[in-house]
Amino acid sequence: MSPARGGAPEGEQGGGTDEVEKVSGAERRGRGTWRHAAFHVATTIATPAAYAPLPFALASLGWPLGVCSLIIGTLVTWCSSLAVASLWQWNGHKHTSYRLLAKSIFALSSAAVVANFTWSDGKNLCFIQGHWGYWYVSFFQQVASVGNNIAIQIAAGSSLKAVYKHYYTADDGAMTLQQFILLFGAFELLFSQLPDIHSLRWVNAVCTASTIGFAGTAIGVTIYDGHRIDRKGVDYSLQGSTASKIFRAFNALGTIAFSFGDAMLPEIQSTVREPVRINMYKGVSTAYTVIIMSYWTLAFSGYWAFGSEVQPYILSSLTVPRWTIVMANLFAVIQITGCFQIYCRPTYAHFEEHIQAKNTGYNARLWRLIYTSAYMVVITLISAAMPFFADFVSVCGAVGFTPLDFVLPALAFLKAGKLPENPVLRSAVKAICCSVAVLFSMVGALACIGAIRAIAIDIKTYKFFHDM
Repeated sequence: MSPARGGAPEGEQGGGTDEVEKVSGAERRGRGTWRHAAFHVATTIATPAAYAPLPFALASLGWPLGVCSLIIGTLVTWCSSLAVASLWQWNGHKHTSYRLLAKSIFALSSAAVVANFTWSDGKNLCFIQGHWGYWYVSFFQQVASVGNNIAIQIAAGSSLKAVYKHYYTADDGAMTLQQFILLFGAFELLFSQLPDIHSLRWVNAVCTASTIGFAGTAIGVTIYDGHRIDRKGVDYSLQGSTASKIFRAFNALGTIAFSFGDAMLPEIQSTVREPVRINMYKGVSTAYTVIIMSYWTLAFSGYWAFGSEVQPYILSSLTVPRWTIVMANLFAVIQITGCFQIYCRPTYAHFEEHIQAKNTGYNARLWRLIYTSAYMVVITLISAAMPFFADFVSVCGAVGFTPLDFVLPALAFLKAGKLPENPVLRSAVKAICCSVAVLFSMVGALACIGAIRAIAIDIKTYKFFHDM
């Protein structure tokens, strides 16, 4: 495994320094503290759109399987995040994006495989495998980013409409969900003019506070409503036919995968100051403390309160006191504002790279306004045209986040050669990594099937529109 530890020449490292460090000066230096990292990670993962559907996921799985799935998802993604963070500068270079990290790891690890080839053959094989990792991450990161932003924009529009309905009760002339989605898209376009993730640090500090506020408010109102309901009438059994139960369970697995989605860890880590690894470990662990306290409590209390009748977006199940529901919805919109911005950045980075390559003297602000406007128009129109929140959450978790947050970290950790020297521990780590990669590849496939079926049913019946 020696080549994987950084002994290969620069030309074999999947692109060299020019590609590895294609990043702004502010991010290359890294100015953020571990607290800033915690803000970014918590904002990226613990969005209300991520854990508001968790009670519904538990209702689709039942208590035993639902609780086990939630605990396993937490532990696996926390360990995966630490594993990805440990690969910062693992071969002597700063990998400032997920796709460049994957490109470097899979290219370098190929050097050992092709040791007996000619120089030309070995170099070409390393190049191909390195680019396989690069495009694998690029594709799934874009799927995760776009899918996440569609889902959370629908959630933000739903929360804004809920606040609006509290103050405007008349049916005539009332604003629609689609109009609130358009308003939120215009608001996000303004924030998109900020240059990088580090410039969002104080926005994300407010968003992290809103995460805690949303969780505390939603949990409190859920428990309050749960005590008001006749407990004898709450049903916890799985609903529907056998086929319906199975597909709903598949769909729920995608929802849980979405709730732990974090396809931006290297991008966040590139903004952190030295010592980068230690600061990132502290930031990730702090963020997961917030996640565990909010996710588990809301998931369990929501399912306990409403049973199998709980709505895909937990706030839709709450009734009184109304002012606290308004407050929870406002917290949700604030938090989603920051989360949306972080997930825009991989797409914006692609635009910037192509523009910079073709136009050395381009007007940065003008071009930024053009491509951010194009992005926001596309995302907003899709969100307004197909506002199936629960279904988009599941399909995004299955197709986008499962490969990036469960499968790839395990494979990258093995490829990078970051294994214990002790033979027993080494074998155990290999077995765990391989098991995680195989198991969650299957989970992603099943969740995708369940999500696609749910979208087809919702389009056919227009159930979502009647509910709104």
